[in-house]
Amino acid sequence: MKDTFTHQGMRKRLVEVLQKKGITNTDVLNAINKIPRHLFMDSGFIDHAYVDKAFPIAADQTISQPYTVARQTELLNVKRGSKILEIGTGSGYQTAVLLEIGALVYSIERQNELFKKTKLFLPKLGYRPKRLIFGDGYIGLESEAPFDGIIVTAGAPYVPKPLLAQLKIGGKLVIPVGDSVQIMTVFTRTSKVGFDKEEFGEFRFVPLLEDKN
Repeated sequence: MKDTFTHQGMRKRLVEVLQKKGITNTDVLNAINKIPRHLFMDSGFIDHAYVDKAFPIAADQTISQPYTVARQTELLNVKRGSKILEIGTGSGYQTAVLLEIGALVYSIERQNELFKKTKLFLPKLGYRPKRLIFGDGYIGLESEAPFDGIIVTAGAPYVPKPLLAQLKIGGKLVIPVGDSVQIMTVFTRTSKVGFDKEEFGEFRFVPLLEDKN
């Protein structure tokens, strides 16, 4: 698993692209500058690892576009020590970004092939989530709630109520909502029953699947 000066230079250029697209959070940019994204991808795509595009991975899933990862993380307002629930571990790249910032990450993946692969892979790079779970992201992780933030990395046709219920007051749920095209939506919990809702434009994600276990 090599990370060469060439790879590091490509990452630096990727960070410059993300800055031009409006990403300003220094912690997010530093994480993307540090993490070897090419190692999260199949070898056939390594030449494309630092282009700002999504690419296929196992189980008919994708590794998200770097801009999307950066934008979602920025919207989540992650701080060192934040307790974060990630719905959709996937390749583990978003997980690594959260861990690099210093979050305490609990991550759920419902594709068993990806779950097994990523559970073995992340520790090899030094990234260790608090828990990595094979399960249904729609129901969240009530046993570890409440969370400072919840990030959903697949397109949800609706907002799962358990995820809203598992936020701390002041916590944020960042979720792309919609079918063929999703609207990046942020819910901030303001009280036991109150939530503020903001929308941040159109994105395209693979669908969030449920009831697979």
